[in-house]
Amino acid sequence: MAEPSDKLGTPEDDETRGRLLFLFLTRFWIFLFLLGLVAYFWVTTPGHVFLEAENLKNIGLDTSEVILLAIGETFVILTAGIDLSVGGILVFAGVAGGTVMVNLSGTHEQTSNLIFPHDVRGILVGAVVAILAGSAWGFLNGLLITRLKLPPFIVTLGTLGMSFGAADLLSGGTNLSSIPTRLQDRFGNGSIGGIYVPVLVAAAIVIASYVLLRFTRFGVYTAAIGSNEEGARRAGVNVDLHLIKVYTLTGFLCGVAALIDIARFGTENLSAHNTDNLNAIAAVVIGGTSLFGGIGTILGTVVGAFIPTVLQNGFVINGIDPFWQEVLVGATIIVAVYIDQVRRRRWSS
Repeated sequence: MAEPSDKLGTPEDDETRGRLLFLFLTRFWIFLFLLGLVAYFWVTTPGHVFLEAENLKNIGLDTSEVILLAIGETFVILTAGIDLSVGGILVFAGVAGGTVMVNLSGTHEQTSNLIFPHDVRGILVGAVVAILAGSAWGFLNGLLITRLKLPPFIVTLGTLGMSFGAADLLSGGTNLSSIPTRLQDRFGNGSIGGIYVPVLVAAAIVIASYVLLRFTRFGVYTAAIGSNEEGARRAGVNVDLHLIKVYTLTGFLCGVAALIDIARFGTENLSAHNTDNLNAIAAVVIGGTSLFGGIGTILGTVVGAFIPTVLQNGFVINGIDPFWQEVLVGATIIVAVYIDQVRRRRWSS
């Protein structure tokens, strides 16, 4: 005859199930929240246009830049750091790359009249310059943080102002224009299989970043530094060199995002990226990456990146003041950090 305890759950089993349920809810709540937003806007938008294919493509296009910045921020925050300079780096990289594109695509008179006899050469060289410029700023961030032993917050706050100022100096304080139209037609607004090229680029980088974080030594070292920097040093990790690599990677992704930005809009607006750092950090934190380092996922960041763009898109369609997006995103950040703290206390007890 079986003992009653074989059929009835023991207190230990109940506690285990409770912990598993708690882990599920705290890890996947943001995904459920995103599904709830999509369902709400699907029901409330006129003619249910929110889930129409063209609108979903636009949401994906708007999110592509945020995802790139947020992925770079994910690696930084995993090391228990922060990068406030991503918006400034994006603008400088866009201005640097765009200026090269314009200058190499034809004479001043030709480009002013939107004639680009050498646009292929200009676009290729300009794209390389944009990516290298972003990477250089990221390398500078990592170098200053590791060599001067300054807090990442201070360093990246300083380079935020430096990169914005350098972009103004390079452009003469005016928005960059006369970008070769081929870049917009073939890349910014181009599509493959009905999907915009920037979305495909962002998707490819998401996959590569997921593999890098989950299955490579680079990802292991990144999480280890955020969990216990001194422990990582004693385990043989060259922490300073790795941090330089992480910040350089973030700068590289800013350069790619800058290329997408000028390709989409045919210009680089110097005042349009003042809140990019907030949006990127919000995506990371909302997606479940801990501000204390060591815990985070790329897929969570991707989900978090869709929150502000879905809110903005839905509000615009419904005729609601889009400033409510900032209110809700800010509130969601507070909730996300609170949940992270509760999760840490629960699992450390």
